[in-house]
Amino acid sequence: MKKKMSITTKILIAMGIGLILGSTLNSFASGSDFVQTYIVGGIFHVVGSMFINALKMLVVPLVTFSLICGVCGIGDVGMLGRVGLKAFLLYMLTTAMAITLALTVAIMIGPGKGGETPIIENTGFVAKDAPPLTDIFINIVPSNPINAFANGEMLQIIFFVILFAIAMLMSGETGKKLAGGAERLNEVMMKVVTLVMDFAPIGVFCLMAKTFSEQGLSLILPMIGYFSVVIVCLLIHAFGTLNLLLVTMAKLNPLIFLKKIRSAQIFAFSTASSNATIPITLQAVEKRIGVHNSIASFTVPFGATINMDGTAIMQGVATVFIANVYGIDLGLNQYLTIIGMSVLASIGTAGVPGVGLIMLAMVFNQVGLPVEGIGLILGVDRLLDMVRTAVNISGDATVSCIVAAGENEIDMDVFNNPDAGVITEVELPHKN
Repeated sequence: MKKKMSITTKILIAMGIGLILGSTLNSFASGSDFVQTYIVGGIFHVVGSMFINALKMLVVPLVTFSLICGVCGIGDVGMLGRVGLKAFLLYMLTTAMAITLALTVAIMIGPGKGGETPIIENTGFVAKDAPPLTDIFINIVPSNPINAFANGEMLQIIFFVILFAIAMLMSGETGKKLAGGAERLNEVMMKVVTLVMDFAPIGVFCLMAKTFSEQGLSLILPMIGYFSVVIVCLLIHAFGTLNLLLVTMAKLNPLIFLKKIRSAQIFAFSTASSNATIPITLQAVEKRIGVHNSIASFTVPFGATINMDGTAIMQGVATVFIANVYGIDLGLNQYLTIIGMSVLASIGTAGVPGVGLIMLAMVFNQVGLPVEGIGLILGVDRLLDMVRTAVNISGDATVSCIVAAGENEIDMDVFNNPDAGVITEVELPHKN
């Protein structure tokens, strides 16, 4: 019997075709009104946006039902607190390691040194104010849960759902009946994920074609030094630092892990959104890797909200790059400030649109760099955002595995089974 092609393979093919077509259109048809209006701004934009919306549509109900199942599955508030604290500390650790790596590599290579200062007037960049840290902690508790669900405020949703699930545990028989209903709804939502993934190759193709037809590979050339250093740091962190943590703290084979998380990485790369990728990350972590729902349902959405490894790397390299371009020398105290601020800002700016640039503006102000220098890196930021989002969700999955291993909540039979959780295509029921 011929083996069906997996969704991941189909998406990789679609991604490659989209990249080639998009780059070709950028090179040869950028001046064509028909191509730009009806193909890039029409077909690619509409289908790609519909796919992103379909992924975002899944996030809130899936996280809600999955988290209820997870908390009720743990059944112990003490263990829930332990899991939460472990996940939080590990996310802070990976972010600190990411920014330290970025600063070290950037200082060694020195992007932006020796060249003329590029023209930066009229870049159109305006730094948004970051919310005060006090407001962030206050806003974790939703004043209106319905509003939090409607706006997809993940920290508020997580807080409310955990509180609700704990109340279910305390409600005896009534809570058990509700938990049983949530388990069934969660199972149905995972099926909805597989249905949406059936259309993923088309969506990913349109997203890639649109991005590269607008950005083009030629945009990278003037910024090749900065771009290359960020990519190198992201790859070292994803395949080196995180895998080292996985081996030492969870005793898991990193090659198997990387193979199993590949589908989520591809989705993260094509969507450039950790939140939109939550359904796929959950599916990979639970069904492919074997992390129990009681752990994954908390660590994955929590990580998508506060884990900023990729953004921290961009921030570290960008700080050194802009300092070199302007000929400003940064001292040890300033580098330590950058590391500290990156870790704190990963919590403080969670859920804010344009989070990476807000964090960068905060750091520039703190260490005395001109904020308008951010305009230099805006051109390649979209392409780098795709890679760093894939690194972010890799960190989410790594921490999930480490926490699960520490709690003996990972199924090694699932982890070692290469076909566990593989999605080929969904067969819809039909009448005879």
